[in-house]
Amino acid sequence: MAAIGPFSIDMYLPALPAIGASLDATAGAVQGTLAIYFLGLAFGQVLYGPLSDRYGRRAPLFVGFGLYTIAAVACALAPDVQALTAARLVQALGGCAGMVIARAVVRDVTDERGAVRLMAQLMLVMGVAPIVAPMVGGAVLPAFGWRGIFWLLVIYGATMLTVIALFLPESLPEERRRRDGLFEVVRVWRGLLGNRRFVGHALAGGFIIGGMFAYISGSPFVFMELHGVKAEHFGFYFGANALGIMVMGQVVGRLAQRIAPVRLLPVVICVPFVAGLALLFVSATGIGGFVALLVTLFGYIAMIGAVMPLTVALGMGPHGAVAGSASALMGTLQFGIGASVGALLGALQDGTAVPMALVIAGCGVAGWTARRVLAP
Repeated sequence: MAAIGPFSIDMYLPALPAIGASLDATAGAVQGTLAIYFLGLAFGQVLYGPLSDRYGRRAPLFVGFGLYTIAAVACALAPDVQALTAARLVQALGGCAGMVIARAVVRDVTDERGAVRLMAQLMLVMGVAPIVAPMVGGAVLPAFGWRGIFWLLVIYGATMLTVIALFLPESLPEERRRRDGLFEVVRVWRGLLGNRRFVGHALAGGFIIGGMFAYISGSPFVFMELHGVKAEHFGFYFGANALGIMVMGQVVGRLAQRIAPVRLLPVVICVPFVAGLALLFVSATGIGGFVALLVTLFGYIAMIGAVMPLTVALGMGPHGAVAGSASALMGTLQFGIGASVGALLGALQDGTAVPMALVIAGCGVAGWTARRVLAP
């Protein structure tokens, strides 16, 4: 479930130029299919949180992955970029159920320190997925075209429905479920948004991961068109950063068993802050060329594997009674930032790597500031 986002986003990145050529669409219109997916992930999560607190974790998963699978079929059959964009929105609205409920299940079964450990294991999966997904997409593209990538996502959705049915037990028993009406749900959201600790950690993680969304949106252009990386090789460069996420997730998971998460986060979040500014410097000056660009990007992206488990565990820790709503609201804030970042990057595009670097650096500074100001 945790891998649904990376697979749905990263697998078709090598195909973006091919989609534009096939559907006679501009680069901006094709990038819009990414931005709309982020938007769907942001707002869809608001629905699944309260639903999973009321009806348990399994039922909303069946609805979400069913919708995801049907929308993936529509993506594969899309006749133009407008239809593809609409289908991607629906696909995101279905797939985000897995992301919300994965975090809620972790909170159902563990405490704060244990949550960091389990979230680090989810980051391991989320680290492997971006390594595998572009490589799979790059391999499928020459043989079956870009539509073949979406047929593969149809199989993924159907497989997830089967796996959930057979192997995922219900983690929220009847006696712990809430019977909130709409006004009570809104009251819960207001309470969460009024909690500085929750909002501070949600925004800290959201801005840092927003830098990754800028990287996802901008790297195909920067790598393949500016630096001549071939589509079939793109996955290797993309995968190296994903490997960093995976490794750092495991490192912070082990450290959190010995050092309080609240003490780890201030140290960890400084790294993307510094790496983002360094990336902006090398992109603007050209010093170090493509190698320096890769190194500074790695410094930022890899630390997402450490920042995300800590911010999720610290933000959701006191809110076990409304874990679904807390998970959904945290995801909405984070992916809302991601959608905004994608739109901003498109507006700033000037044919260089500087817009991507500028947005990533801004996200690093904003994430560090949010933790410092709201959740000291």
